[in-house]
Amino acid sequence: MGDNRLVYSTDLGRICPSCGHPAAKCTCKKKKPVKKQPIYPNDGIVRIRREVKGRNGKTVTAVFGVPLDDKKLQQFAKTLKRLCGTGGTVKDGIIIIQGDHREILLKNIKQQGYSVILAGG
Repeated sequence: MGDNRLVYSTDLGRICPSCGHPAAKCTCKKKKPVKKQPIYPNDGIVRIRREVKGRNGKTVTAVFGVPLDDKKLQQFAKTLKRLCGTGGTVKDGIIIIQGDHREILLKNIKQQGYSVILAGG
């Protein structure tokens, strides 16, 4: 047993096994947060994309780049979900609607005055 690393101390709590500092003050590279870059640039164009990957084969329609704050984005998503007659959510500024509703959303979002394109295949 030559590898006797300290992983917990009653004084300090959890200890990072990589750098040896308390977990709250860890200095190793694994703990540093990575900033996520947005998938699409914030250029004022709303993009609508159909997604299946990573959703167990279920199809969803994702709406990216709507230039609204969080509260108004929630209201906008609620309107779109009601229009499509289905469920959905807002995650990280992306509106996710269950099912493939690209054409309905394209027409409705254009009527609201946004510049819209269909993204992806």
